[in-house]
Amino acid sequence: MNDIEIAKMHKLKPICDIAQKCGITEDKLELYGKYKAKVLPSKSSKKGKLILVTAINPTPLGEGKTTVSIGLADGLRQKGKNAGLALREPSLGPVFGIKGGATGGGYAQVVPMEDINLHFTGDLSAITSANNILSSIIDNHIFQGNELGIDKDKLIWHRCMDLNDRALRYITVGGGGEKNGVPRNDSFDITAASEVMAILCLSKDLEDLKKRLGNIIIGYNYSGMPVYAKQLKAENAMAILLKDAIKPNLVQTLEGTPAFIHGGPFANIAHGCNSIIATKTALSIFDYTVTEAGFGADLGAEKFLDVKCRLADLNVNAVVIVATVKALKYSGGMPKDKLTEENFDALQKGLENLKKHIENITKEFKLPACVAINRYTTDKDDEINTIIKACKGLEVKAIETNVWADGGKGALKLADEVVKLCETKNNKINFTYSLNDSIENKIKAVVTKIYGGKNVEYSKEAKESIQQIIKAGKGYENLPVIIAKTQYSLSADPKMLGRPQNFDFNIKNIYLRSGAGFIVAIAGNIMLMPGLPKVPASDNMTITEDCNGGYTIGGLY
Repeated sequence: MNDIEIAKMHKLKPICDIAQKCGITEDKLELYGKYKAKVLPSKSSKKGKLILVTAINPTPLGEGKTTVSIGLADGLRQKGKNAGLALREPSLGPVFGIKGGATGGGYAQVVPMEDINLHFTGDLSAITSANNILSSIIDNHIFQGNELGIDKDKLIWHRCMDLNDRALRYITVGGGGEKNGVPRNDSFDITAASEVMAILCLSKDLEDLKKRLGNIIIGYNYSGMPVYAKQLKAENAMAILLKDAIKPNLVQTLEGTPAFIHGGPFANIAHGCNSIIATKTALSIFDYTVTEAGFGADLGAEKFLDVKCRLADLNVNAVVIVATVKALKYSGGMPKDKLTEENFDALQKGLENLKKHIENITKEFKLPACVAINRYTTDKDDEINTIIKACKGLEVKAIETNVWADGGKGALKLADEVVKLCETKNNKINFTYSLNDSIENKIKAVVTKIYGGKNVEYSKEAKESIQQIIKAGKGYENLPVIIAKTQYSLSADPKMLGRPQNFDFNIKNIYLRSGAGFIVAIAGNIMLMPGLPKVPASDNMTITEDCNGGYTIGGLY
């Protein structure tokens, strides 16, 4: 059976029953049908254990990070633990593009999966609207006389939409005569890459949200000084559009484990994890909260720890690094069509990638960790044992998991190890850099310590951007850094698989995201608006009316 068929087999519990498990009363719920709800954020001071699920560098095969996260939470509950989930929302672009759905798989899914993968409770639509009303206000201000002296050639704010559409990467607005606005160049980003998305996920409450929206730099005036959204009086209008989106969404797994799914910033151009509000709400309810960060540990986990945890004063009690035999052999240079064959040479080379991620978590961040080997039916026992032995050499336990086929039952041993790790006393995060370091030294720290690089080189544009950030004042140089690079390699070159070392790392440009509260350093070719592949996932999707007056959707995976 495929994922949709498995999901359809299960009878969902009413979301009010799931909320009752969490101690959430109905007056704290805003229902979106029978099986999903918005929850008023908790103000409780109770704080449970936080478990971060990350992975090796991703491959085209998929490593099952979300699936393992869901299975682990289910496994913890099977062990009698008060556990739940805090995950990101899927983006429509990848759903209809290459990746497909993002709600787990097999018997480890969050449901209703069709709703979560599509419009859900409208959060991404609200973020899109909030982003685009700012664009409308900017163009209207310029059209109405441009009192702030905005240089239209130095605007950095883009429109956005939650779909993949390469034709919108470069556009011209304001055409068609003087009544239709001032002509200028613009572009569309995908909603997950919008600063509004990052702001929503990093905001502590509505007031903090408004402040951050007002602090967005939309561009520069003719004197070269930044112009802020608050100077255009846009922050309240934007916050009004986000008044419901800021509330976490509550759903469930196939086994009835409560799951908060809220926010979905990309892990290369932003910080790649769910909202602070959802995470803190989960921590106030569950003794064990399982969360994840996008892509590999070099991107999502680094930003989760160096950015989100620092900002939200969160600590992580255990880290799970997901790996698969296939992905490790691919990382070791084995062709994609040969990965079901035994090849210990490729496996050993690929293990160097896993070892680096383990070292980053245990030696750089100084956090307790284990490895979840997400097993496939084609994997051989000797291959699994090779991974276990390699991890043992780094004093980290590797546990075979089979949550796709067995749900929480397939993660019981992993759950035992995670509970054990959570009891480790010395689990305070050792950040990669100090916020007082210079921008260049922060970037160098991530490149050398986390990626394994040697030198950082800056383009002329990047050097000028750093000086512009310092010139703007307001302590912007003390913000954390987000390095935007390929997810497929520890380096900025997607072809450098395994564990490249002592490489040069080139920074093409640097952007200040003053609303979100971080600095973005661009390395390599990072697309803010993805395109569809030759055969997109949408080609295989179907919808039919069923006998109960509802709809049956196929092909979301």
